[in-house]
Amino acid sequence: MSKALIKYIRLSPTKARLIARQIQGMNAELALATLKFTPNKGAKYIANAISSAVANGGFEADEVVVSSCRVDAGAVLKRFRPRARGSASRIRKPTSHILVEVKKEEKKDTKDEKKAQSTTKKVAKKKEE
Repeated sequence: MSKALIKYIRLSPTKARLIARQIQGMNAELALATLKFTPNKGAKYIANAISSAVANGGFEADEVVVSSCRVDAGAVLKRFRPRARGSASRIRKPTSHILVEVKKEEKKDTKDEKKAQSTTKKVAKKKEE
């Protein structure tokens, strides 16, 4: 398993989490293709994190799965905007940290493969007898 962390992205964590939920459990190559055509600012950053995690592990994108994609809240930049009658209102500019973990895809045995394995075991037992 390999991971990549991108910190202090000027993007709201709630907006980034919407995209992060979509790609969890996907094949990395499919996730990158999906994010390429997603018109959100967060999609670009998450795609960058996935490709970085794949490269960190020394894998190819088609042989790994995005096991987890987590978006945490970072520091909040606080600014002020002047308002009427000499007052001011606070503007919050949130940042976020994106953590992506990828792991090697485990091939699942299908029913046909399990049947074939069980029949070969039975044939081997008969030959021994």
